[in-house]
Amino acid sequence: MIPRRARGAAATRTADPRRPVLAALMITMALAAVDSTVVTTAVPSVVRDLGGFSLFPWLFSIYLLTQAVTVPIYGRMADIFGRRPVLYTGIGLFLAGSVLCGVAWNMPSLIVFRGLQGLGAGAIAPLVQTVVGDLYTVKERARVQGYTASVWGISSLLGPLFGGALAQYASWRFIFYINIPIGALAVVLLQKNLHESIDRRGHVIDYLGAVVLTVGLGALIFGLLQGGTTWGWGSPVEVAIFAVAAVAISAFCLVERHAREPMVPPWVVSRRPLLAGNIANVAIGAALLGLTSYVPAYAQGVRHVDPVVSGLTIAAVTLGWPIASGYAGRLYLRFGFRSTALFGGAISLGGALLFVTLGPTTPILVVAGFGFLTGVGMGFMATPVLVALQSLVGWERRGVVTASNTFARSIGSALGIAVLGSVANSSLANWLHHAPAGLSSQLSGSVNITSRILGGGKVTLPPRTAAYVRTGLFHATHAVFLGIAATAVVALGALFMIPRRLQPLDAPAPEPIEAEGAPGFAEVITL
Repeated sequence: MIPRRARGAAATRTADPRRPVLAALMITMALAAVDSTVVTTAVPSVVRDLGGFSLFPWLFSIYLLTQAVTVPIYGRMADIFGRRPVLYTGIGLFLAGSVLCGVAWNMPSLIVFRGLQGLGAGAIAPLVQTVVGDLYTVKERARVQGYTASVWGISSLLGPLFGGALAQYASWRFIFYINIPIGALAVVLLQKNLHESIDRRGHVIDYLGAVVLTVGLGALIFGLLQGGTTWGWGSPVEVAIFAVAAVAISAFCLVERHAREPMVPPWVVSRRPLLAGNIANVAIGAALLGLTSYVPAYAQGVRHVDPVVSGLTIAAVTLGWPIASGYAGRLYLRFGFRSTALFGGAISLGGALLFVTLGPTTPILVVAGFGFLTGVGMGFMATPVLVALQSLVGWERRGVVTASNTFARSIGSALGIAVLGSVANSSLANWLHHAPAGLSSQLSGSVNITSRILGGGKVTLPPRTAAYVRTGLFHATHAVFLGIAATAVVALGALFMIPRRLQPLDAPAPEPIEAEGAPGFAEVITL
């Protein structure tokens, strides 16, 4: 067992015993990283085969919703039962969902199985970050971030290209099957290298809060995605759905207020640094998923490029993040968490505004360049915020803090893609409704006709009709990009709320910290 204060000295004398653990964590992280990058470019091909363009945002929303509501539960369970068993549970659920996604027979079944994947994903990313926080000090994490960022870097570069190639030359179903060998390797390495010694205590898991929140957010997302397309915004059905969402979310707030151990503890939202960081993460999640969902639709539908080329544009977006994340450690150690995050926020906003300038004939390389710039900004934002929040608490609360940070991003992504999907669907529906007389007979009136110009396959619409649908998709994605720019403004504003000087929440009256890290909290982990 290696106490934190002694770990640095031990690492200098011999080979660092934490390296095998870090390698296992990087493989585990690759499971989520590859899935998140490989799916995006294949979605247009999925829509082409299974139909349901108006439903495709659910592939992301249901995944993120189930992930979001389970992240705080997993975080609490990790603080109670240890990191390893909870990681195993998440990996098992994720792999089961992957297998079922590969055999999905229609869009609703694929949506359900993506929800099961999300139940597992809720444990993977936050617990990997939590264990990294357990093993390494703030200064060391600046170096370790480079290693973990390399996982996302490789996945960001190869994932979209691999996903596009599978969708174009084989089948999109294989994008889910590749999770199986990665997950098996992760379990083997964790079993061999990660061992814990913890003091188990009695705790209560807030299952009621999770159920009520799932109902509330599920109803809200359902209403946003179906409103204006399946039924009118002011229809009795739509009003009823939003009423259910409002009641459930209000009930969640009431449940959390009286819960013995709430899934979102009051101190997480009452402390200014935590609140500001989590608001920024909500906006980051919405912007990132909006880009990775609708840039492929723009590339394959508006520009009519094949899935492999479309993968290049997404690779640029997702590659910029880990590259910036790797360098962010050096910056926040020198200039501070807040300054580094604000630097990233400004870059991200600039990139988002550039997307608004896209036209129907903008070269794909230019689109990729805008995506890379935006991803760089997000990387410089997200990493300093996460490390700063982790530095404020000790071992017994770090799981909750890390989970709340991931929870905020997942909620932002789930609601963001729902709002942006609603904007896109409404724009397309309005465009198709006002089609010229000569074309209206060839259009179904449903936005799902867009699936016939996606996926890099043969366009099954007459040229004039396809051109009209393609123009409608351009206007829809333009509206989405405007929404993404707005979320970038929100993220930058939230970062200004973070205090310049941070104080650990667990200490009575510590010296202020900025980039040097919190005092050495008592925590032990065996390697």
